[in-house]
Amino acid sequence: MTLPAPHLPLGFTVELNRRARLTDGGRSLIGGSPTRVLYLTETAARLIVDGRVTVTDAASRALADRLLETAIADPVLASLPTPDPAEVTYVVPVYGRPAALERLLVSIGDGSRVIIVDDVSPDRAAIVEVAERFGADLVLLEQNHGPANARNVGLRRVTTPFVAFVDSDIVLDPAATPALLAHFADPRVALAAPRVLGLRDDRGLNWIGRYEEARSSLDLGIHPATVRPRSPVSWVPGAFLVGRVDAIGDGFSAEMREGEDVDFVWRLAADGWRIRFEPAARVWHEHRQTTRDWLGRKAFYGSSAHPLALRHPHDIAPAVLAPWSVGVIAALLAGRRWSVPVALVISTVAAVRIARRLGRSEHPYRVATRLTAAGVGASITQAMALLVRHWWPVAVIASFFSTSIRRALLLSAVVDAALEYRRTRPDLDPLRFGVARRLDDLAYGTGVWWSALKGRSVLALLPDIRSKF
Repeated sequence: MTLPAPHLPLGFTVELNRRARLTDGGRSLIGGSPTRVLYLTETAARLIVDGRVTVTDAASRALADRLLETAIADPVLASLPTPDPAEVTYVVPVYGRPAALERLLVSIGDGSRVIIVDDVSPDRAAIVEVAERFGADLVLLEQNHGPANARNVGLRRVTTPFVAFVDSDIVLDPAATPALLAHFADPRVALAAPRVLGLRDDRGLNWIGRYEEARSSLDLGIHPATVRPRSPVSWVPGAFLVGRVDAIGDGFSAEMREGEDVDFVWRLAADGWRIRFEPAARVWHEHRQTTRDWLGRKAFYGSSAHPLALRHPHDIAPAVLAPWSVGVIAALLAGRRWSVPVALVISTVAAVRIARRLGRSEHPYRVATRLTAAGVGASITQAMALLVRHWWPVAVIASFFSTSIRRALLLSAVVDAALEYRRTRPDLDPLRFGVARRLDDLAYGTGVWWSALKGRSVLALLPDIRSKF
């Protein structure tokens, strides 16, 4: 489908996000993903009032659209038109778990059209009974081909403008679907996703459940975001997604049994569509709490790396680094007395070269220093993640032969857990959180390596070293 012309409605308001920064008296704007500097005309600068731009005419519409496209601003949910919930159909892929399906249908409520696609459940009679009791349309497949195919089968039966793909182990907040539908006031939005939280039941949560409640792979945080590869929110889970039917075409890649949601998002982004993550919309997911199931699911997530690398070789990299930041990391990993001075020299040279490209800024060296410091911090964070997550088998082996690698691995394991504990503030003591954090990364990394060995390719393990300084 050809992308529609950007035509945000009157009253549509966007707000600069937390990573954006106005400088030069409001005439320069730093932020976005990837980070960039926008130089504003006097007219454009006046349109930003208290960090917001409201569409009132062609100029404000163009500026708001530009800020959305560069991921410098996000829509203000309260400014978006009230959607019609009758315009969405729920598609539910099902394999067993009739009790969870019933719980989901209760949360969807009466009056909504629901299409249940049974993927050859072992207890099909129970699924049929639940579907009939709630008046849902039921499609019975003859062969099991996985959730991606089941969603597509349901999608082909949708006649409304929007579709909500929802897994059976989800419970909806009543406000979730309306909040996501509101984002489609932007004609470039193809997909919107909520925040996925852990579901508490009468049994309560054990220590794994409390870790997942704070640090679930499906919970993408508290801040709204544009979703695209290599950005702070680079994907959204398929557990609950609302899509524009005309934009999403045939839907998911039916042959994929893992990573199909990531592939779905990245294909839409590559075609120029916008995908929104909206944490004000909330759903609850039944997290796994037994150690075996939990670790197995983490490894399963990691096993999608190679299939995704085949389809998206330029987006799957576990880290994205500039050549100068590689030099900084290498110097610090050496663990010598000269390491910090050399890292500072490399960072200073990088800042000078960045400043030379900021000729229109009033204070190019000040801006360049901030950008360089942010780049160093991001590079160190990515390096720690590589050591304890994606590269842990190699890092562990190397630690037996290198004191500096051993020191870096241990430091990364502790610092990473401490930072995540401080960020998430879980209902769990630091020791058990740290253990769970390390098990999480070990299981995920194992899945990545298994998929790489099985596919005989290390593409999913290689960082992307950008050619530009």
